[in-house]
Amino acid sequence: MFKEFKEFAMRGNVVDMAVGIIIGGAFGGIVASLVKDVLMPPIGLLLGNVDFSNLYLVLRGGGAEFASLEEAAKTGAVTLNYGVFMNTVINFLIVAFAVFLLIKNINRMKRQEVPAPAAPTTKECPHCLSVIPIKAKRCAFCTSAVE
Repeated sequence: MFKEFKEFAMRGNVVDMAVGIIIGGAFGGIVASLVKDVLMPPIGLLLGNVDFSNLYLVLRGGGAEFASLEEAAKTGAVTLNYGVFMNTVINFLIVAFAVFLLIKNINRMKRQEVPAPAAPTTKECPHCLSVIPIKAKRCAFCTSAVE
């Protein structure tokens, strides 16, 4: 049983999948940082200094207003964190677009261009149906004039 497991684990596609999962996890961290640290601050600035990760609604325990989501969480207030959700959606869209571009380029590299069919070098004599060169003006077999 150990031998079978070893053969299974050492197959190329299993190892490739493991590498893909590891790289995908690292890529997810990069995208999360890109959204949180690079994209959202300028978008928030354009929308009037709005920090999307700090957008929430207090559902319960909201007798007082809170300065941040973290402060609301410390007091035990129940919140609906729609700003965090917006950041997660943006993360997903960036990852999906990056994967789309990657797959598109892989498919383009895999596609082999089909060569155009070669121009014909022969034709048939309309009188005797023999195959003659395309430039021939007379059939070599029946001596008829060929257009």
